[in-house]
Amino acid sequence: MEVLQFVLQLFRDPLTTLTQFIQENGALTYGLLFLIVFVETGLVVMPLLPGDSLLFAVGVLAAPATGGKIDITFVIPLLIGAALLGDNLNYFVGKYFSGYVKSKDKILFLKREHIAKTEAFYEKNGGPTVIMARFVPIVRTVAPFVAGAGSMKYPKYITFCILGAVVWVSLITLVGYFLGNNEWVKHNFEKVVFGIVGISVLPMIIGFIKSKLK
Repeated sequence: MEVLQFVLQLFRDPLTTLTQFIQENGALTYGLLFLIVFVETGLVVMPLLPGDSLLFAVGVLAAPATGGKIDITFVIPLLIGAALLGDNLNYFVGKYFSGYVKSKDKILFLKREHIAKTEAFYEKNGGPTVIMARFVPIVRTVAPFVAGAGSMKYPKYITFCILGAVVWVSLITLVGYFLGNNEWVKHNFEKVVFGIVGISVLPMIIGFIKSKLK
């Protein structure tokens, strides 16, 4: 119950929640951040963890204006590594269970038709889809699993997987780092977080509307 409450607090106010965790646990914060990014990207059954807003909050807390509570030069490589490990776990789980997945109409929230459509989308748009998926909540959790369960070969997948992890973690964290000096951002952090989440889920909403119109 406490873990669930902590995750909900991270969703609502990642900046305050992380600040309190740093004060109480110090360097263990790096382990927490690694675990969250790893689980969100590595476990297909855990797609609803904070990703973009967490990275942004990490960047803000690393900024000199907020006291530099997190080492930016350490946390970015750390979280890139977490994202890569999570993605690879997800990919190989999908690959290992690909036959079972395709023999079922639905597993958890994944329908066989969704996997087939994602496969077709991968074939049509190629590896850059893996990079784009990084910036869409839920999709970044499901995409590696589907890539493994589908027909995307590992050498092609890992190339774009690495590029996606580097761009996703570095870009959002550094945006938070450089905006951490902005007074408006510091006093309206919740609005910024909701804005990040809104922009992140916009491609999903557009895709859903297009599919319904078709």
